[in-house]
Amino acid sequence: MELTWGIIALMVGGGFLAAFIDSSVGGGGLISVPVLLAAGLPPHLALGTNKLSASFSSVTSTITFWRSGKINLRSTGKLVPFTAVGAAGGALLLQLIPSDWLRPAIVVMLIGVTIYTLLKRNWGMEGTYRKLTTTAQLGAIAAAFVLGAYDGFFGPGTGSFLIFIFIMLGYDFVQAAGNAKLLNFTSNVASLIVFLSLGWVDFRLGFLMGAAMVLGSFAGSRLAIRQGTKYVKLLFVFVTVLLIGKQLWTLISGS
Repeated sequence: MELTWGIIALMVGGGFLAAFIDSSVGGGGLISVPVLLAAGLPPHLALGTNKLSASFSSVTSTITFWRSGKINLRSTGKLVPFTAVGAAGGALLLQLIPSDWLRPAIVVMLIGVTIYTLLKRNWGMEGTYRKLTTTAQLGAIAAAFVLGAYDGFFGPGTGSFLIFIFIMLGYDFVQAAGNAKLLNFTSNVASLIVFLSLGWVDFRLGFLMGAAMVLGSFAGSRLAIRQGTKYVKLLFVFVTVLLIGKQLWTLISGS
């Protein structure tokens, strides 16, 4: 593939916008994967290359949230190994069976997350996190593993589901977004290792888009931290609705 100025502009513009959104509430794949497909990559290469560029985005936003004190490393760090194992397993599973059969269930769950968030008007606006009970810890471990596997296998909505789980544990929207980015970075890197072993990565486009994503991620995460929970909650609902629409359109159109 020839790297034209048009493709370079597409990678830079699409990467920046995808990371700007993804850094706060996830959903950047709504933009980055179609951009990579538009550049001419086949689907398997687009997925693998997206994991490379998304790793640049997620590490930038993770560091930004951490430096602002919005990540509970002591608690969330314990979930990292489970997310990594799940993500690697999910990426390996992608070789064996198609992931599209998950789409109807994901639409239903995203709709449920959105409705719950809208009905609970003050939910996630203030942090109520306390030391987790044993049951809550086991639930968090299970969620980290399952969502890691889901991200490696399919992916759309991972950020939304992670934020939802962390708010259920008592974090506010900004803290939940920060904790979610740490696990999202973990799943990106773990699945990327698998995609690299399969040769499913275009390094030229991945690094080009990744460079733009560093800038977009820094800008998006800083804005989220500065604007606070109301901004993140509004963006969370907006992106989740877009995810629902995208998955429904794919189901209906079959493309």
